[in-house]
Amino acid sequence: MTKKEIETAEQIKRAVKDIKALRPAYEGILAFYEKLFLAQEASKKHIHMQPIKIPEDLLSVKRKEKFPLIARKDFTVDIKASEALLREICQLACEANEVLAHAGVKLMDALDRGTVDASTLLSKTLSEDDVYFDETAKSLEIDKEVLFFMAHGSIRPCLSLCAEQLATYIGKDTLWGKGYCPVCGNPPAISILRGEGERFFFCSFCDHEWHSQRIYCPFCENKDQKTLHYFFSEEEEYRVNVCDKCKRYIKTIDTREIERPVYPFLEQIATLHLDMLAQNQGLQSGHPLWLQT
Repeated sequence: MTKKEIETAEQIKRAVKDIKALRPAYEGILAFYEKLFLAQEASKKHIHMQPIKIPEDLLSVKRKEKFPLIARKDFTVDIKASEALLREICQLACEANEVLAHAGVKLMDALDRGTVDASTLLSKTLSEDDVYFDETAKSLEIDKEVLFFMAHGSIRPCLSLCAEQLATYIGKDTLWGKGYCPVCGNPPAISILRGEGERFFFCSFCDHEWHSQRIYCPFCENKDQKTLHYFFSEEEEYRVNVCDKCKRYIKTIDTREIERPVYPFLEQIATLHLDMLAQNQGLQSGHPLWLQT
């Protein structure tokens, strides 16, 4: 991570301020995400978890076969800290748009009455139990994807800390030859370019970043330059990488073109206009767009 890229509360605040000045139209959504990211950052101070250990023989197999280090369900989560953050996210949602506000009120009430058990909700988020989320969202009369968004947001600090610890099993500068996260196997949410044009992906689930090939589609592993291209918006620090084979895209931030601080997941939110441009061309995002609600 370079000096331009940030991960502290004060740096997040400065990044939000800079982007609001550049794109006033995003002020409302950025106000919500600033509070969300700051709450997640603050939550890390209250998390207590044992490190995840991978036996050397199993680690050897995973490295040889290019398997992710763990499955989603194997992440460690501090239930107490995550439930506290979940309740805080519900409160933040009540100050956001109508959809989030409705979900925040409904979920908070269910947590208070005990009709939704926080521990179960968080464990089902790890296991990606669609049936549970279908039934729970229906009973609460809220959108399923918003429910998952809020639940995932509450465990994100735990996932991030786990990923940091697990990354010690991976060589720091190792070029990962797959499109999925080497820690948990999930697709990337966004990519960035650094230095001499080296490309890095950021996991949509655990936030882990990994070094990737420059000319590469992480969703279908296409490496054919003739079917891989990108387009810019008005700002050349952003590009949309497109794969003609699978018709999916991923947004990329070129940090070489940016002087201000960069927080990749904030940049993801502040470039929704690029998602609109891509989707108007019949392209699909390679990761769930509920992450950008």
